[in-house]
Amino acid sequence: MRRAEQHPEREGRAQDVASAPSGLMDLLGVAAVLLEADGRIDMWSPQAEELFGYTRGEAAGQYAAPLLLHPEHREAAITLFAEVMETGSNWAGAFPIRHKDGTTRMVEFRSMRLTDNVGDHYALGLAIDRATLRHVERNVALSTRLVSQAPIGLAVLDTDLRYLAVNPALAKMHGVPVADHIGRRFHDILPGTSFRGAESTMRRVLQSGVPVIEQQVTGRTCAVPDDDHAWTVSIYRLEDHHADVLGIANVVVDVTDRYRAARKADRAQQRLRLVANGSARIGTTLEVERTAQELADVVVPGLADMVAVDLLDSVLRTGRAELGEGPPLFRALAVKTAYPTDAAQAIVPPGRLTTYHADHPAAHCVRTREPHLITHLGSGDHARIAADSTAARLLAHAGVHTDMAVPLIAREQLIGVMGLARARNPLPFDEDDLAIACELASTAALSIDNAVLHQHIRSAAETLQRSLLPQLSPQHPGLEVAARYRPAQAFSEVGGDWYDVIALDGDRTALAVGDVMGSGIPAATAMGRLRTATSTLADLGLEPSRILTHLDKITHGLDPYIATCVYAVYDPHRGRLQMASAGHLPPVLIRAGRPPELLDLPTGTPLGVGGVPFETTTLDLEPGDQLVLYTDGLVETRNDPIDERLNDLLRQLSVPYPSAEETCGRLLEQLRHPASHDDVALLIARVHTS
Repeated sequence: MRRAEQHPEREGRAQDVASAPSGLMDLLGVAAVLLEADGRIDMWSPQAEELFGYTRGEAAGQYAAPLLLHPEHREAAITLFAEVMETGSNWAGAFPIRHKDGTTRMVEFRSMRLTDNVGDHYALGLAIDRATLRHVERNVALSTRLVSQAPIGLAVLDTDLRYLAVNPALAKMHGVPVADHIGRRFHDILPGTSFRGAESTMRRVLQSGVPVIEQQVTGRTCAVPDDDHAWTVSIYRLEDHHADVLGIANVVVDVTDRYRAARKADRAQQRLRLVANGSARIGTTLEVERTAQELADVVVPGLADMVAVDLLDSVLRTGRAELGEGPPLFRALAVKTAYPTDAAQAIVPPGRLTTYHADHPAAHCVRTREPHLITHLGSGDHARIAADSTAARLLAHAGVHTDMAVPLIAREQLIGVMGLARARNPLPFDEDDLAIACELASTAALSIDNAVLHQHIRSAAETLQRSLLPQLSPQHPGLEVAARYRPAQAFSEVGGDWYDVIALDGDRTALAVGDVMGSGIPAATAMGRLRTATSTLADLGLEPSRILTHLDKITHGLDPYIATCVYAVYDPHRGRLQMASAGHLPPVLIRAGRPPELLDLPTGTPLGVGGVPFETTTLDLEPGDQLVLYTDGLVETRNDPIDERLNDLLRQLSVPYPSAEETCGRLLEQLRHPASHDDVALLIARVHTS
């Protein structure tokens, strides 16, 4: 027989047209046997050798029936063979075959008659081991039923990520019929940006062969276009038995319920953290504006994208909510946004007074004392939450879509309103958000009310304190005198610090600085009584130690108050200074041309302790000498040792200043922290140089 001629150009075209073979034929192991009309074996395929056990040399030329069949089956087989050869009809069925090793196997046959070009007939038998065939059939049936009936989504995609097969469950998830999937790419069915990550994962699995198990994907499909759903996606590469890549299999499980439950639990935890954070951060001071800002800092961005905290102006002025016939007057205290936005220009800035129209959520809160929730702001609705038309345009342009206002109620009195809004956060405010906002507002309202009350008490105490201090004349015989009083800053109350300069007969001058321990109006009142007593006793011309003894008895009667004090008398004609201390910090003496020094006076005990004598110390002063008297608020801090602070005082005083007034100013500027928790009394006396 001649071999076919080789035509490379035709061969190349055939290779281009031919596609890769399926592995199914190899898996089934189909054997081919060609029989002549008399039943002898003419052709014998390699698969037949494997199936029946006989080699081609052993089988070719042999009669098939005696070779392959048990005696009891031969007659039936010959009858079937004769029918096929006579009628030309096909026959299919299973038949028991004797293997070369003597065992019997059921083999599935497909038999058909063939006719050559001269009219001779042959019989072609295609044979498959029945056990192998049944195994494949079961797998196919199982796969088909699994794909069609499984509640989870299943799909097969080719190497271009085109759908080859999709089960009904996945088609339902996508909202696209099964038939409409076939041949379309993954991104054609799921075009949203939220699915791009899944598509990238598929390509990575195709390339690497490393499967991805239960990757969570969230997004919206045609089945649920208005709500986010969640799925876990498992992806693995499909290969045939030659390891050629066929595509990928995709297993999808809808976990939306679990996703929503997790989100709900996460939001609950966030709310708990928000409340805990609010409890820790709101009300750390007794400053009204700072407390309002602390509230704003807690709710943004944890709860809202923007917030405004307003207080009734009457509460700030009088401590009481005064609501008249007209719209209430608010003072803006704090504003915060989670990110830069033009909407900030629509919010009344801190410090400014404003009123809101009757439909505004803040006005609603004042009328009803109830929170006001707007879950959705449609087109044209922004005028409801805006102060004016310009603000409404800014809020709409910024994308504000939900709003709520919460009253600030303390001690059953409405004192203000907190307004919150979202723009970038796509979720509308819900009842849970409102409950959290109300809880935070309740905490903040009490702290703000406490700060307002403290502010009024502190203002009254400071007014009383200043009214009790003397109006000094800078010129006294032989002395240049300067004094300062600074009330406590931050959250502390006004204390009982005082100074006094008293003109005595004989051109003498009495100098006093003291500190009543305690704060507020009671301490200021006790200070006023001690200052009055000091002024009265000074007119008696007693030595400083005797003055302190009498003040000690007076203070003892002011129980539970005690006080520290330094009392001194300067005589310009003798150039002599007499002084005594009752538990007070040491004065500083600056002699002309010498470094400043702390006077080592007998300290004594504070006034009010009783029973301990005081001592008078006498010093000679020269022209240009300075005496510095001060209270502990100038030098004491919570973190620095007192010795270091006293050294700082001496260093500041080592620099000469042209006047006592300037010396006072520089000491307060350099030594006193702006947020000091204690008040300061400072008195400087400089001996005239001529």
